[in-house]
Amino acid sequence: MFAHSAFSMRYTCRLLATGLFLILMGCEAKQPPALERVKGEGVLRVITRNSPSTYFQDRNGGSGFEYELLERFADDLGVELQIETAENLDDLYTRLHEPGGPVLAVSGLITGKSRLSQVLLSYPYLNVTSQVIYRNGQTRPRRPPELVGQPIMVVKGSSHAEQLAELKTLLPKLEYEESDAVEAVDLLRMVDEGQLALTVVDSNELAINQVYFPQIRVAFDLGDASTLNWAVAAGEDRSLLDRIDAFLKRVEKEGFLQRLSERYYGHLEVLGFVGANTFAKHLQQRLPRYEQQFRLAADEYRIDWRLLAAIGYQESHWKPNAVSKTGVRGLMMLTQNTAKAMGVSNRLDPTQSIQGGAKYFAHVYHGLPDSIVEPDRTWFALAAYNVGGGHLEDARKLTQGAGLDPNKWLDVKKILPRLAQKKWYTKTRYGYARGGEPVHYVANIRRYYDILTWSTLPQLEDTQLAERGFHIPGIHKPEPIIEPPL
Repeated sequence: MFAHSAFSMRYTCRLLATGLFLILMGCEAKQPPALERVKGEGVLRVITRNSPSTYFQDRNGGSGFEYELLERFADDLGVELQIETAENLDDLYTRLHEPGGPVLAVSGLITGKSRLSQVLLSYPYLNVTSQVIYRNGQTRPRRPPELVGQPIMVVKGSSHAEQLAELKTLLPKLEYEESDAVEAVDLLRMVDEGQLALTVVDSNELAINQVYFPQIRVAFDLGDASTLNWAVAAGEDRSLLDRIDAFLKRVEKEGFLQRLSERYYGHLEVLGFVGANTFAKHLQQRLPRYEQQFRLAADEYRIDWRLLAAIGYQESHWKPNAVSKTGVRGLMMLTQNTAKAMGVSNRLDPTQSIQGGAKYFAHVYHGLPDSIVEPDRTWFALAAYNVGGGHLEDARKLTQGAGLDPNKWLDVKKILPRLAQKKWYTKTRYGYARGGEPVHYVANIRRYYDILTWSTLPQLEDTQLAERGFHIPGIHKPEPIIEPPL
């Protein structure tokens, strides 16, 4: 009886242990929702491409359009961002499905139809178009049949490869090559240098690289406009995707997406095609003559030298003998009164002009109200450099009167054009001003500055041409100087 009872007890314990083991195994096998895992681990693991539009490392760390957006999302979740880069697009989507691997894939490219069974796509955050690119001076193809007989290369596994494959069913003689050893920037450079007749890239990739390749041109749009989306692995778990969608909708509503897109992809929109190409040429031919002077003056006043150079380009296209109808002259186009106040005796001397421009900009920057903080402070300083501090203050008061924020450049730039309208400038202290001019002035300099920043990063590969930073932290406050007149 005792032996039987002992056996029964051992058997019962074994069953309980087995049951507990199975329960624990079951709990282990069933993964918690993706969003819960990310928050529990405190890390958002993302797989992306190493390219100017997505992610790369510069002297300040991570950079790129997608990186900035991802960094903001990680901050929104309260977790650390961990970036992994894929060798190619196939590798990117494969690693998204690996157990314990990245939970989010960000290609920065249109997602091809063949991928749609593998992933769930987020709310769209950027509209783009596939574009056929050719070299200036060559015959421009204007429609798909004219692609036949010309060498074409595209990124392997991209939506462009799918588009060309579909096109080949209609045009059997169409030939193209897919390569996983290139990025869009490589293909654009090959067309620019005449090594390749044609390629196909997304419009955002063209926008970020156009200024570096003055010979490339758009032949025509291939297919309808599409969107960029983030991707999570296909399945029933939508926890992370739902949080992503809510985030993207919010930053779109707040204007962050627009500002980010404008900074990375707005060059052609602001500068125009001819302006972008002209700047590319001057970047190579004129800037090297004055780069050292920009660096020295900027170092003295703790200004980013590329911002100072961008101001110089906007003022004179880096021409030291430039003279306007109103009497301003020199590389930085200083008025006679401003030059005198800044200690410049010869405005046509490029070194003196750059030194005077740096000193004046630092003075204007520090003369702004403390309520204006970065990054807006830089844009306000540029506007004041152009139109004068008095007129800028008038615009800020009109902005506040309109129920907008006088410390935000996005609000004030909407109001500045009113300074040219009698209805409004008669209500101001300093009266009439060409208020639309500083708006364009700031927009142009922002573009020039971004391009200069990207093109002067040391020790970067050709596919790493962008930089995130765009303001001037730590600008040095100079000794008190005479206030130049408006």
